[in-house]
Amino acid sequence: MRTFFSTVSRRPVTTILIVVAITIGFVILTANGFRIEADLDEYMPGNHPAFVFSEEAEKWFGIADGVLIAISHPDGVFRPETLGKIIAIGEALGEIEGIDPEEVVSLATANNITGSDWGLEVTPFFRSVPTTKSGLTALEEAVRANPMIWGRLVSTDGTAALVVAQLSEEGLSRETYAEIKEIERFFEGPERIYVAGRPIVEGALAELGPSDMKRMGPIVLIAISFVLFILLRSIRYTILSMIVVGFSAIWTFGLMALLGIPVYAVSTMIPVMLVAIGVAYSIHIINSATVYRETNPDSTARELADHAITTITRPVVMTALTTIVGFLSLLTSAVLPVRYFGLFTAFGVFSAMLLSLTLIPASFLLFGVPKSSRATKKQGGPDHVAQRIARMIGKRWKPILLSAGVFVLVLGAAIPRVWIDSSFISNFTRDSDIVLTDAFVNDHFAGTSTLNIVLEADSPDTFKQPEILALIDRLQIQLEKSDAVGDTLSVADYLKRMHQVMHADEAAYYVVPDSRDLIAQYLLLYEMSAEPGSLEQSVDYEYRRANITVQLKSDSSRTLSSIVEQADTFSPLFDEYGVTLRYAGSGYRALVFAELILTGQIKSLALSLLIVVALLSIMFRSLKIGLIGSVPILLTAIANFGVMGLLGVPLSISTALISSIAVGIGIDYAIHFIERYKQYMTQFRNRDQASEFTMHHSGRAILYNATVVAIGFAVLLFSVFPPNQQVGGLISLNMVVSFLGTVTVLYLLLYRGRIFATSQSQLITQEEVHHDAQTQE
Repeated sequence: MRTFFSTVSRRPVTTILIVVAITIGFVILTANGFRIEADLDEYMPGNHPAFVFSEEAEKWFGIADGVLIAISHPDGVFRPETLGKIIAIGEALGEIEGIDPEEVVSLATANNITGSDWGLEVTPFFRSVPTTKSGLTALEEAVRANPMIWGRLVSTDGTAALVVAQLSEEGLSRETYAEIKEIERFFEGPERIYVAGRPIVEGALAELGPSDMKRMGPIVLIAISFVLFILLRSIRYTILSMIVVGFSAIWTFGLMALLGIPVYAVSTMIPVMLVAIGVAYSIHIINSATVYRETNPDSTARELADHAITTITRPVVMTALTTIVGFLSLLTSAVLPVRYFGLFTAFGVFSAMLLSLTLIPASFLLFGVPKSSRATKKQGGPDHVAQRIARMIGKRWKPILLSAGVFVLVLGAAIPRVWIDSSFISNFTRDSDIVLTDAFVNDHFAGTSTLNIVLEADSPDTFKQPEILALIDRLQIQLEKSDAVGDTLSVADYLKRMHQVMHADEAAYYVVPDSRDLIAQYLLLYEMSAEPGSLEQSVDYEYRRANITVQLKSDSSRTLSSIVEQADTFSPLFDEYGVTLRYAGSGYRALVFAELILTGQIKSLALSLLIVVALLSIMFRSLKIGLIGSVPILLTAIANFGVMGLLGVPLSISTALISSIAVGIGIDYAIHFIERYKQYMTQFRNRDQASEFTMHHSGRAILYNATVVAIGFAVLLFSVFPPNQQVGGLISLNMVVSFLGTVTVLYLLLYRGRIFATSQSQLITQEEVHHDAQTQE
């Protein structure tokens, strides 16, 4: 490996031309094949049993998330102008490609179930907008009298109405999202127009996430470049380091484009990871050359390149290998974007390692080496700061290890408080338009999120039995007691309404009929009076399957889990009738998705930790060293999840993947520190000298890397996008903890554990000799 990189560095012009040519090729691929996946349903594993059934159920009942447009006027919606606008908005939505015009529902298209001398009638609330006061009053009274419309399509205070449009099978495209937002702007005033619903949240998320990262990304890179320049004191080295990171990101996205893999929202974190990890490789190579130049100020560029390759290739390759394995462990996840994230980040890490070991040594030969401004007066000695730090940590090892133990106990105790959440709305700040709109619709209507409870039996006409329909009604009543549930809808509601209107609208008859024959008659009358398929979202043609739509005022995983738990208590009751209770819809898929994130994260972390320990043990031929090297990883992971628990940060797809950096960075720092300590123990055969030189060499490089990345990503705390704030804060935390864990706990385990000592003389430090002399006196 060293021979390869040494040979490559001897041909700097050829090397740089080849790298630039490959990079240009990947740029072209990225430009032609870059595709963002905006449909969040594509994040779900299609072969998971829960998702397979949900997809089937959605086809049975035409279940789809709707675009919700609320029209509000302080004087009420029963005004000719506002009613006319409801019709116009519905027609405008029907003309948009991507929206099914037959599935646009509003007060203007909804059916009103009424009774008459002739029997059951199902007619529209109005065929033309009433203009007289009496006509408007009659319309309002009719709406208020219908519990299937009042509170669902018209708010209970009468000041807002809802237009619901279902998307076609293609889902929400950028063009469809833009046209819907244009409708909002066009019809605004004097009525207020609010656009909500999961498709709109998805569209806003797909638009805001990448745009915010585009805005904050350059700021982060500028901050990192500035701090890197301050620490390295070289414009050339700063530019080289950023080129390595930039090229590795281009290669990664170019490979994705070549293979036809779309860019998911989580894929925008790949450059984040590559900056945090890739900068480390450059810093260690540059630092190795800098230290050599300090003690050998007259060295040539060739000697400097050879020395860097000789001393740093092994630890850099080792760290890259272990980091790659850590990210590849994400392939165990059932979530497709997570697997792609692990695979392509691993490729990016490999690219960063390859580019670091080729471009930087080649630059020494091509552009020369700047004179060191820190050449030591005492040849071969570490600086005084490194000496003081190494001695201070060595002397105060007990309080340091005790503090580390307290740190682990306190933050470890907070880990159980970490909760998983797949809420899309929580990705926005509380004062953002999308959150305020969602809150308005939830306050005035049944809810912007849905959960579908699907009931299935073997025999036709099962859901004409009064006992089963009464049980469905009991389940709905129980769920509606929850503050999170705005409303529920099933075939039982249709029958209750029919039963009531056929008895002169008496409130006492708003119940499920107790006669199977009467139920059959009502359903027949309804089918004769209404449009074909009017009940298709609640029951299938054979009455063998039924759907209960639960409207929720929150898409939080906690809320969804609570409702599912309540519904599950009815499952044994349905089993007695041979009816199976299961779930479908976007709400349930989101809940399962959240659970998959958690289980996948636990698996990948456990697997990566085991593999890293095994690789370290093989590399250093010692299980003890393998365990010691895992310490920074454990400390960083505990800090990451402990702080999340203390601050109430949920485990989402973004925060779950950030913990991967605990493995990537923690193991990098550990390998560089252990490898350098081993080299100096072999050279000096003295623990004190080995410690001081290791702290001067690797300790300084690790400090530079941690400082650069921590300060750079702390900038994301000022992002308007909460996930980016979490990314910035947690990465900065991980960097600090990894650094401190390496130069304190890991160092003390090496130092106090007498690792790499091959003779008795290496086991005794000057301080111990002095202590023994005092004891003898």
